[in-house]
Amino acid sequence: MSKRDNKRLQSQPAGGKNKRSSKFGQATKPSRPAKSAESRTRNERPRDYGFEEKNENVIIGRNPVMEALKSGREIDKLLVSGAAEGSLLKILALAKDKGLPVMKVEKTVLDRLSAGGSHQGVAAYASAYDYKEIEDILKKAEKSGEEPFVIVLDNLEDPHNLGAIMRTAECAGAHGVIIPKRNACGLTETVAKTSAGAIEYVPCVRVTNIVRTIEELKEMGFWIAACDMGGQEYYKADLKGKLAVVIGSEGAGISKLVKENCDFTVSMPMVGRITSLNASNAAAVLMYEVRRQRDGQKQL
Repeated sequence: MSKRDNKRLQSQPAGGKNKRSSKFGQATKPSRPAKSAESRTRNERPRDYGFEEKNENVIIGRNPVMEALKSGREIDKLLVSGAAEGSLLKILALAKDKGLPVMKVEKTVLDRLSAGGSHQGVAAYASAYDYKEIEDILKKAEKSGEEPFVIVLDNLEDPHNLGAIMRTAECAGAHGVIIPKRNACGLTETVAKTSAGAIEYVPCVRVTNIVRTIEELKEMGFWIAACDMGGQEYYKADLKGKLAVVIGSEGAGISKLVKENCDFTVSMPMVGRITSLNASNAAAVLMYEVRRQRDGQKQL
């Protein structure tokens, strides 16, 4: 056993069992699944569906939406109102084939988006920026001469949080961000503005299934750390090497299935009266702890 592995074992609470190995250990789980202390707060911003007025990435009307889907253009989500009939049925079938999220909304939402024009009961949000592949993240890490470091976001809905996380990722040296296609914010103009330009430099990968993606990362040699309650203090964990850090959604935190597939859990001490952090703040703390450990490793 290496000194590194032995150190990890000694720093873990007793009684846990890691599914892949005893390399990291794991804190005793609570009797009931707990919501994330690091990634939620009652004072979080209300759920933002991204219904932005006068957005050049919004496609209005049945024919334009149909052609956008056929052309292979990146679409984040469809908004539909009224009965599904006629050409709208074909649009919904195409969206289903492509695995796109479809949201049922009130007619007033589409009226606002179309600024009084004819929307015919459908609108589509096209991605403001192109999505990348995991290979692009690996290439960026290789170019930097570092082990890959990835942020995985489990159903994060607030575009301001996503933009802030991408900004910190760029500053702290994370090599990419992974988000799910469904029930999550995509690369909107709000994300781009909040990221302060970081969206141009941080590869963002959009995947169908976060759990399956975590399994793929494990096969590539990544260790998966969940940011949640009941884990080891983040500054005591070994966060060097190939690493993916999972941050949960604003309201529910990390989903149970995703957390079960993580290798270990890291937590942040909460000594004040407020016992949670905003998702982007929690991500920032962890990213800079990874940066600190990696910089310290270079000096050895």
